[in-house]
Amino acid sequence: MTTVFKFGGASIKDADAIRHLGELLFHLEARPDVVVVSAMGKTTNALEALLAAARGSDEDDYRQQLEALRRDHLTSVEALFGTRQGKVGERVEELLTELDARHRKHRDDARPRHYDQTICYGELLSTTIVSAWFNEIDLPCDWHDARRLIITDANHQAANVDWAETSQRLQALHGKRLVVTQGFIGGSTDGLATTLGREGSDFSVAIIAHCLDADEVVIWKDVPGLFNADPRRFDNARQLMRLSYDEAIELAWLGAKVIHPKTLAPLRERRIPLKVRSFEALDAPPSVISERGGDDPTPACIIAEEQVLLEIQPRDFSFMDEIRQHDVFGRLVDAGLHANLIDSGAMRLSLCLDTHPARLTPLIESLAADYALTRHGDLTLLSVRHPTQALLEGLSASREVLAQRGNACCAQRLFRSAECPETWHIPD
Repeated sequence: MTTVFKFGGASIKDADAIRHLGELLFHLEARPDVVVVSAMGKTTNALEALLAAARGSDEDDYRQQLEALRRDHLTSVEALFGTRQGKVGERVEELLTELDARHRKHRDDARPRHYDQTICYGELLSTTIVSAWFNEIDLPCDWHDARRLIITDANHQAANVDWAETSQRLQALHGKRLVVTQGFIGGSTDGLATTLGREGSDFSVAIIAHCLDADEVVIWKDVPGLFNADPRRFDNARQLMRLSYDEAIELAWLGAKVIHPKTLAPLRERRIPLKVRSFEALDAPPSVISERGGDDPTPACIIAEEQVLLEIQPRDFSFMDEIRQHDVFGRLVDAGLHANLIDSGAMRLSLCLDTHPARLTPLIESLAADYALTRHGDLTLLSVRHPTQALLEGLSASREVLAQRGNACCAQRLFRSAECPETWHIPD
């Protein structure tokens, strides 16, 4: 049975977390064949700040940030290995020297290309430390560079996988010792690092599982599984024990913090089940995404805040017909924005969008040149999967609905954020 595990940054955020991860794997009855690991804690954020400093002119700021990155990782190395840290510490130093050299080489490149040559070091550093710790505690493993395993094109920050070459390289590892490798990153044929875009670490797991025709994927989190609402915002959120691939994709489309569709697609093709388990509560039953979901659809609620509503009308009071909608949506695509809700009438098209100033401002300026445009800000979007009228009315209470959309499977309502509660409750 071939199993692939993925651990995110929270599970390896410091030395204590890495120890806990080692104990978890050491005591599991069935150990995985491949472990995919993210960067430690907030390392990716730190690397993005380092990238900005490298592309700027403040050398002192850059050096300070690089030193902070070095100190954070070597602190964990020292806490784990003490006086036996020699080779691990040396390798961490080598990686940071490589990172510094890459900044000098790529600082004048296009930002996406430079970004990928920087961000990959978060995962390279974390897996170097984690794999060394596994071997330290007699959990034999081999470290492998995902830049040499997951082969992609050179579309930096959203690379496309060369499935045939990747499959060949991964299958060459099959049957050997436990493999520890990085999530989120790959490599192009010209030898540069690439990244896989949004939710790239989960996607890495799916790529590996697909290419190895794995029997199971397990993504370990600091929560027991997937929920029908954000437990931090809903006081009666409950765990979803079984979901179909299709149901998980629908929830992700609505903005739920579930598994991204691009992760599910390779698993669905091979019919590989995905489990979401808690690394803090090993006895807690996992959520499972597979071909067969739960028999009774459970209403799921998704809250999206910091939303903007654009109401768009033709200036000549003509219809908002297919030609004009085609024009508006084309501009939306060009701006790199996604409409979270679309509500239309004979002379009006309303779009609910995330507040993203760098992309939203040029779109608004473009639309305002040709259309009558009204903007409403500071809004909250409620999306409900498997709604009932009673549930919708209970969630809406007496709040004004600025825009809405609905069908038998999904309903969305847009409210002013000031009218929304801090903690929501799903009516029975």
